[in-house]
Amino acid sequence: MAKTDVNEAKQFAKHILRQLMIPLEVDGHRISLTASIGAANYPEDGESIHALLTSADIALNHVKKNGKAKYQLYDPQMSERLKEKTSIELALESSAQNGEFDLYYQPVIDIVSGSICGFEALIRWRHPSMGLISPEKFIPIAEQSSSIVAIGRWVLHRACSDIRSALDAGVQMPPIAINLSGKQFSQINLVDDLMTILAEYQLAPKNLSIEITEGVLMTDPIASKNTLGKLRDLGFSLALDDFGTGYSSLSYLKNFSFDKVKIDQSFVRELLVNSSDAAIVKAIINMGHNLGLRVLAEGVETEAQCVFLRDQLVDEIQGYYFSRPLEREQMRQLLHDNRRLESHLIRFPHISKTLLLVDDEQNIVSALKRLLRRDGYEILTANSGADGLAILASNKVDVIISDQRMPGMMGVEFLSLVKINYPDTIRMILSGYTELSSVTAAINEGAVYRFLTKPWDDDRLRESIKEAFQYKNFADENKRLSLQAQESSFALAIANRQLAETIEKKQHQITIHTHSLDIVREALRYTPVAVLGLDEQYMVAFINEAAIALFKEIPLNFGDELLFCFPELGEMIVRSSESSLNSLLYNKQKFIVRWFNMGTSSTKGKIVTISLVASFHDELSATSA
Repeated sequence: MAKTDVNEAKQFAKHILRQLMIPLEVDGHRISLTASIGAANYPEDGESIHALLTSADIALNHVKKNGKAKYQLYDPQMSERLKEKTSIELALESSAQNGEFDLYYQPVIDIVSGSICGFEALIRWRHPSMGLISPEKFIPIAEQSSSIVAIGRWVLHRACSDIRSALDAGVQMPPIAINLSGKQFSQINLVDDLMTILAEYQLAPKNLSIEITEGVLMTDPIASKNTLGKLRDLGFSLALDDFGTGYSSLSYLKNFSFDKVKIDQSFVRELLVNSSDAAIVKAIINMGHNLGLRVLAEGVETEAQCVFLRDQLVDEIQGYYFSRPLEREQMRQLLHDNRRLESHLIRFPHISKTLLLVDDEQNIVSALKRLLRRDGYEILTANSGADGLAILASNKVDVIISDQRMPGMMGVEFLSLVKINYPDTIRMILSGYTELSSVTAAINEGAVYRFLTKPWDDDRLRESIKEAFQYKNFADENKRLSLQAQESSFALAIANRQLAETIEKKQHQITIHTHSLDIVREALRYTPVAVLGLDEQYMVAFINEAAIALFKEIPLNFGDELLFCFPELGEMIVRSSESSLNSLLYNKQKFIVRWFNMGTSSTKGKIVTISLVASFHDELSATSA
């Protein structure tokens, strides 16, 4: 067997794929074919036919799982990954019974109040020999087998058990989000199983939030919509997870019963440095709000990301910035401590009066602190621009007063950097030097709000600082009012969405009731027994074909008053009791008359049946009945 030339193998594989992609004409039909190719090299990937075919088959399976219609040369790492996958598949079968799984909970924060409004349940697997196995590794393998259903049931039981335990301990638990896999969500008895598990732990649907990915919905959109509708009607909160990474179809948000959309962390991670990610995040937030949905951003790891998302009116955040996933005892302790997001990061922070003084001369800083302390400001100090930036990184500052000439970084340069990173601050220069060109440029560019000179007049300086804080408060108030207006618009969108859903359900119920009523009317219309429907004033509201034929000599029709048109029958109904048998002689024939009140529904009146007695025996039979 000759040694394989790798390049020749690649070229040959490409040639086969190109030839197979040429459309064929069969009986007037145009047919296109695709293929996947796995290739192995001799002797590196096997010295026997069997070994080479095994390696080629492994390469082929790799192609099929990663896009198809391609070719792949065998790589020894594929065998290692296959062995690892096989080991994980076998280990998953008994992992739950062996107590190898654990559930962690990552807090979800309401950006308006800063409080914890929920948790997401995240499974962890610690295998005795393989160690900690990442969910990103074992969940896809579990989803390819039936083990994902058992794992999903374990997660539900464990989460409900932890909720019940916390409630029994007096801890007020927000909802815990559970992500359902495709196989779990597509089960026919899913809704019944969820309600059974909740009943076992004496919980309600409001204690859980159900998360579904776009890929799960794609499997069977019609069945998915029906299942989501049932869950929503029962009171479960529903979220569309990882939005933006899959199909991202607007129809999912419009036509499915979701309460919340979650922005995938891949967009949040680089939104401050990637304009495309920032634009996508803004678009998802606006789109979600316009459809009356809350929007949650995953993977928030820095304060800057939190500020950006807050200013774009995201509703909830989740990520390492606030907390890593926690064990159940840590989760309960976090709730007990009532930990919240820092006040300056919430949607409507409290009004503050923090002043930062930056000057390399300590005597100047001390003099300014003595002068301004009586005005009620919280005063922070720094001796250089670099120190000032460090303070700003960990403190919310409203107004900055900086010297111009400082070692390492001039005041204008410092404030220009502040403008970029902390644009909401009010920035002022206090200097004995009048380098007009640089200062004027800074003022014109908006880096400096006002230029003050040394030595200063105490009253004038205090007044200037007071005006700066007033300007800051006005700007904050305008921003707050704008945010509140957008919040109100969002609340209105939610109300409109809920109203539209309610109207749609009512219209559906009316349609069903109307259809049912039509069926009943049709059945009564052609029944051989004469039937009359009377309203509360004994007006004929319904008369079937048998009754019309029976009373054709009167005649008796829809809308006639029975007591006027047929007084004998009307007075009999008035005098007799409900469901009693009454004899009526009409047109030389004897009839049995019975009536019943219609009061179990909103309809009022009576239903009357008139049955012919053909003989004495029939009369006795009817009477005994």
